[in-house]
Amino acid sequence: MSAPKEIEIGTKFNPRYNEQGLIPAIAQDAGTGEVLMVAFMNEQALMETIATGNAVYYSRSRKKLWRKGEESGHVQKVNEILTDCDQDCLILKVEVDAGQCHVGYQSCFYRRVRPDSKDELEFIAKPVYDPQKVYDK
Repeated sequence: MSAPKEIEIGTKFNPRYNEQGLIPAIAQDAGTGEVLMVAFMNEQALMETIATGNAVYYSRSRKKLWRKGEESGHVQKVNEILTDCDQDCLILKVEVDAGQCHVGYQSCFYRRVRPDSKDELEFIAKPVYDPQKVYDK
């Protein structure tokens, strides 16, 4: 089912949150185009992101706002927010420093499914920081 035409081709930003009040947000490195992570935002997180220029997400596991970098120091400076055609998914083009993944990688997408296997992964990146030094303060 498609969204109303004013959502699809209009100029009014009207994010469509799911039943839990969340919208998926993909963080993409503004310089390289690398996909860094996928998270969710509620309305408060999105409005704070727009107001401050720093990425804020909603942590489903902790059930609270998650200001990216509040523990690690690895903030995401938002350059641009894109929405898809039916405004139910966002892309945040962000400037980042090293290490956006909590396990030490630049991107959360540091493994791929092995081409010769249906159930094995292989690493395609190397860690860029030691998470124990960052999170065990």
